[in-house]
Amino acid sequence: MRRPFCLTAFLCLQLILGVSVAAPAEEIEKSEQKGADLDPKKYFHEPGGDNSLGHYDIRYFNGAPVSYEEKSDTLYHMIRAYLLTFRDLNIETWVAHGTLLGWWWNGQIMPWDWDLDTQVSGTTLAWLGENLNMTFHNYTSTTDNGTVIFREYLLDVNPHAKERVRGDGMNVIDARWIDVRNGLFIDITGLSETDPVTQPGVWSCKNYHHYRTRDLYPLRTSVFEGVPALIPYSFDKILTKEYGSQALTSAFHEGHQWHAVQKEWVKIGDQQVLNDKQRGRDRPHVPHSLQPKRQAGLRNLLHLL
Repeated sequence: MRRPFCLTAFLCLQLILGVSVAAPAEEIEKSEQKGADLDPKKYFHEPGGDNSLGHYDIRYFNGAPVSYEEKSDTLYHMIRAYLLTFRDLNIETWVAHGTLLGWWWNGQIMPWDWDLDTQVSGTTLAWLGENLNMTFHNYTSTTDNGTVIFREYLLDVNPHAKERVRGDGMNVIDARWIDVRNGLFIDITGLSETDPVTQPGVWSCKNYHHYRTRDLYPLRTSVFEGVPALIPYSFDKILTKEYGSQALTSAFHEGHQWHAVQKEWVKIGDQQVLNDKQRGRDRPHVPHSLQPKRQAGLRNLLHLL
């Protein structure tokens, strides 16, 4: 398991990576100013609980949801900034949940997602809380037409992250990587062996997701949204357990259709829906672990012929 490097090395990189430290009291005051009725037991707050308002940090919410286009642009640069920053700082993290499902299809964010998910080990989470909590991180990218994109993100570690069990369920998210322009975020959750005596090798988060060490490690090196990323070793097993095998094979989801030739999800209505014959060519690849078992013998030979 790759561990974060020492604090001295991190401090030497602060000037290079543009890391600045926020005052925790100022961030808490922003939350109090945005909503007088916030539950004090919950650390991270959102302006609402539905898909429209439940994916913004209330401190940076501008009062109205962003457009479909701005959301896509925000998430694209946000995950790139997160993965590149953690890689530069030698901090182990991997994509998870719906973000991992997006990686499986085409290495991209699924266009209907409103937030992103990553995971870290409990040890890494503790290190983040001690050394990088309330730090701002700058990100610069240049588009194909030469436009320079500048963004700033806050890495905020929940003070309840030290509690590795669910508790009252108010603080299941351990940390967030937040775009300070509009409040959209990446949820970061830690995995810990919460019961190493009776369940050794079982890693859990606070939201009832459980993984075995052999399903997570060794992490695989891949690419997500054009930058290096780590993914769990048994990614197909993890995805099938969480979403069912249909999530890895169905070509229609959340008002979008999968186009195998372009290898992308297209919003239905943006172009004419394919006819039945064309849909037959849009069947995605199915991992070997999800394919039905075939018996050896004459019947299988005839099938192949």
